Amino acid sequence: MTGSDGAGRFRALHHGRAADDPLVLPGPWDAASARVFAEAGFPALATPSAGVAASLGYADGSTPADEMFAAVARIARAVDVPVSADVEDGYGLAPKELVERLLEAGVVGCNLEDSADGVLKDPAEHAEWLAGVREAAGDRLFLNARVDTFVRGVDAPEAAIERAAAYVAAGADCVYPIAAPVAVLPLLRAGIQGPMNVLARPGDGPSPAELGGLGATRITFGPGLQRHAEQAVRENAERLATRPTG
Repeated sequence: MTGSDGAGRFRALHHGRAADDPLVLPGPWDAASARVFAEAGFPALATPSAGVAASLGYADGSTPADEMFAAVARIARAVDVPVSADVEDGYGLAPKELVERLLEAGVVGCNLEDSADGVLKDPAEHAEWLAGVREAAGDRLFLNARVDTFVRGVDAPEAAIERAAAYVAAGADCVYPIAAPVAVLPLLRAGIQGPMNVLARPGDGPSPAELGGLGATRITFGPGLQRHAEQAVRENAERLATRPTG
């Protein structure tokens, strides 16, 4: 499901929602997990780069671009619901090439973060690059601009709000102040225009409905679901390894 129709369907899911009904986007790491989430009735999915990296045998942030796009394409092909892809900071690609590769992979949107190698990018330069992505994509992709201030040691909500405003002005459809403390979500909601993505931790912390009440438009889980699945595999492996034989 690609192009303006798919992106339009995905974009519409972010608007007109009740405060206690945010859009919940599970994060598949491969085709099998994507099918599980789609069959459970979720209307769309959002891949986590760290979860995909783990499934491919890489550390977070170390997946070669070709392998990430190939993995995302397998996920998108496996399901009939819209898929958005976390493509980190764009892998150094020019906007036109990035857009082409995302569309070739069959996704309707992407996460693009504003730090690289652990360092925040200049917000004006990043906004200019986002504007180039918006221009190249037109309405064919939903752009979720990740704001990395809270994970890079800048705790002031005002810094996240300032970056978010620049990215929305550049054409972002949604902003994602990743790892923002729950206590500052209402302040971020008051200062940010348009949809806001909030990170949830499976089995820990506020529920999606509670996060929606605090200002989240949509909920993603990062690599949390993949790590839960990996833990279940580890526990099964340990049981098998310690089972008496004979």
